[in-house]
Amino acid sequence: MEHKNSVVYQIYVKSFYDSNGDGIGDLNGIRAKLPYLKSLGVDYIWVTPFFPSPMFDNGYDVADYCAVNPMFGTMADCEAMIAEADKLGIGFMFDMVFNHTSWDHEWFKKALTGDPEYMDYYIFRDGVDGKPPLDWTASFGTPAWEYVPNLDKWYLHLFDKSQPDLNWENPKVRDALKDVIRFWKGKGVKGFRFDVLNLVSKPEHLEQCGSGSGASYCKDGHRIHEFIREMVTDTGIENMVTVGEMASTTLENCIRYSNPESRELAMCFNFHHLKVDYKNGDKWALMPPDLAQLHGIFRQWQEEMSRRGGWNAVFWCNHDQPRIVSRFGDEGEYWKQSAKMLGTFIHFLRGTPYVYQGEELGMTNAHYTTIEQYNDVECINYYKILLERGLSEQDALEVLAQRSRDNSRTPMQWSAGRNAGFTDGSPWLEIPANYSFINVEAEEDDPDSILHYYRTLIKLRKEYPIIAEGEVRFLETGNERVFAYERSLDGQRLTVVCSFSGQNEAANVDLKPGTLLLCNGASDQMARLENGTLALRPYEAFAVLN
Repeated sequence: MEHKNSVVYQIYVKSFYDSNGDGIGDLNGIRAKLPYLKSLGVDYIWVTPFFPSPMFDNGYDVADYCAVNPMFGTMADCEAMIAEADKLGIGFMFDMVFNHTSWDHEWFKKALTGDPEYMDYYIFRDGVDGKPPLDWTASFGTPAWEYVPNLDKWYLHLFDKSQPDLNWENPKVRDALKDVIRFWKGKGVKGFRFDVLNLVSKPEHLEQCGSGSGASYCKDGHRIHEFIREMVTDTGIENMVTVGEMASTTLENCIRYSNPESRELAMCFNFHHLKVDYKNGDKWALMPPDLAQLHGIFRQWQEEMSRRGGWNAVFWCNHDQPRIVSRFGDEGEYWKQSAKMLGTFIHFLRGTPYVYQGEELGMTNAHYTTIEQYNDVECINYYKILLERGLSEQDALEVLAQRSRDNSRTPMQWSAGRNAGFTDGSPWLEIPANYSFINVEAEEDDPDSILHYYRTLIKLRKEYPIIAEGEVRFLETGNERVFAYERSLDGQRLTVVCSFSGQNEAANVDLKPGTLLLCNGASDQMARLENGTLALRPYEAFAVLN
């Protein structure tokens, strides 16, 4: 299938490129940079929501699914962007936020008037003794139910209160959302990413649920596979590139979501590998990454998906995650080596690789030092929660510096010029100081840059079928800081070795002589065999074909 040898590039519209000087990225900005994306070699561009929205959650609170927010341009701009990309052989994937709408959506406005038809588009319930129907928390740390005085009812919102959850049990809701897909498909969109899709099927008996995280009760609900299959079949997107963001899902469900026999989705996002530095499972409690756990998660998911016909999106970064080089790599002496190693590990895996804007440059976390520098609703809420838990302002800010979603949302660093070449105006979010050397222009001029390395990674996937189609098996290395796996296809074998360590490391890998496809250092400095043991330099990575 086409998506197996494709690479997807994610654009966070607000931060990619500003074409009109208002400090905010826009659709014409994307259009202006299409030649750059063509030179990178990507096949699809996943664009985060640019629809009308009050922007309480940076566009993931949609007020109209079939229009363009004037902040980002016009429908004509959108159509021109799609057409120009199509000429370059690049398809657009649009981001469909179908678990909830904005409270500014026409449907919800009608619901608030007491219109029974539109109240049934959402999940309204009576309270219990003046309290919410259930003691649930939303994903941003607030209560998950909001009271509406004129209705004397509560509505469910698994995210911000400005994002009321849709009632997928209502066939009218499902039909309306299918019309949205058909609308954008008619505009030439080539694929779709579905936001928190595995939360849309709510428990059959809500009143019987306990307390705690609302999302934990809603994930992979009893009708989820039926709903997805119906949506895909009725809109004719079965053979398009589709990906579901699956919050806290299981391997079993992801195999079912993505196995072609299920006729649901092309692939899934799961996030278990990005929770290995959550102390006791708490995103807002810091600890070093548990590399043994990271290795185990990749091994289980890769090998089981391979054996049982599922397909994953493979990635480190997106608009909701801190920058990976700051998280699992090194921002200092080994910045370049660690960024390349992390790219190597992902791009040779079985699955469709996703590159998040700036990842191909080795962009880092923002390192903000005051709460006023932040914009994201989630981290601003949690800053207050952390202070209430007894953390000092300094300690709370340190947590945000490592965990905030704003780390990935800082503007794209195009040059060492004013505002990193992102805008002629004042950028909506402060740009990290390291744009002076981490930027597209500087890396274009450096043949050893992270940017050039990513171009090679993408090129190799298209040249060698073993990368796109081969089976995968993880290897024991005798060192939890050194990951190794083997891809195999038609008698060929590709061995990939990656050190997740800033020190020299030794590993036991049965590495047979072959063709060196890629390494993140000079080819004559690849890991040496000493008495049958590999000696690896800090963050070393390479792939050998035989």
